[in-house]
Amino acid sequence: MNSIWLPRPPGAALWLAALCAALLGLAGCQPGQPAAAAPAEAKDQASAESEGVTLKPDEVQKAGIATTPAAAARQAPEATGYALVITREAIAQAVADITSAAAAERQSHAALLRSKGLAGTPGAMAIEVQEAAERQATVDAAALTLAERRVSATFGRNAPWKGDYASRELAALAGGESKLVRVTFPLGSLAAAVPPKLRLSHLSSAQGQKSFESDTVWSAPADATLPGKSFFALLKGSDVSEGERLLAHAPVGATVAGVVVPAAAVLISAGKYWCYVEDKPGHYLRTEIDTSVPTDDGYFVTVGIAAGARIVTSSAGELLAREVNPGSAAD
Repeated sequence: MNSIWLPRPPGAALWLAALCAALLGLAGCQPGQPAAAAPAEAKDQASAESEGVTLKPDEVQKAGIATTPAAAARQAPEATGYALVITREAIAQAVADITSAAAAERQSHAALLRSKGLAGTPGAMAIEVQEAAERQATVDAAALTLAERRVSATFGRNAPWKGDYASRELAALAGGESKLVRVTFPLGSLAAAVPPKLRLSHLSSAQGQKSFESDTVWSAPADATLPGKSFFALLKGSDVSEGERLLAHAPVGATVAGVVVPAAAVLISAGKYWCYVEDKPGHYLRTEIDTSVPTDDGYFVTVGIAAGARIVTSSAGELLAREVNPGSAAD
């Protein structure tokens, strides 16, 4: 039986060619898979753009948002202690005791000199009178020494008026023009040296209230009621009251660079402290900050914010509301 050859229809050849081309196309897409990587890259970029809050110029004006450049600052770590403003009565009494003792000593010494000067003359005092003058001069000199040592034991041997009890500093303390503060720091919080300066503030002071500095500091006798290392400091031009308790801060290390974040810029959310930074026009990025180093004007921050960065100081709460709940944005 003879075989018969039947020609294939032209459509079948075209179908086979199309199938081969499709298979080759799929094989060409396998290495590296660039088509799948592109959507993931675009997703990451979109996520980065979605952080923070973006506002139009009219929205910024309507919300009342204002920014302030972060001020560069340098600050040393500080140890914290407690201080007590000494009452003026104690100082005035000590000054009065010394003044009285000094006057009595001068008078008795002068009487003794007169008595000795008259010796051997017709106006010479009786021997008993001269002996009494010598005894009185000795007693008055001892009383003056005792008064001076009492003041030294109470207010320290290295006080600014050391040996000069008619000094202007002591008179200003007795008159209430300046204040004497006794400061005690916990054991181990300070080195053995006397701090070069102290910063003092009210116990109830709110953020933004000014503290008071003293650069006249000297060692004080130990406080029997409070273990620690004690110092005295002079305060001038402050509004502290006699008998008031204060917070005291002393530098304990080298200064470090950072910025001051204004108190008005700080927000609390999810148990953390934040502020908003305008990283580009109309875009505000929430940044976490460390508030462990308060200052008179805000908080000293060493990481996360550069000097000159635009910090939102007005209507920061509006930005937080928009970021947490975008639907709350005002129309």
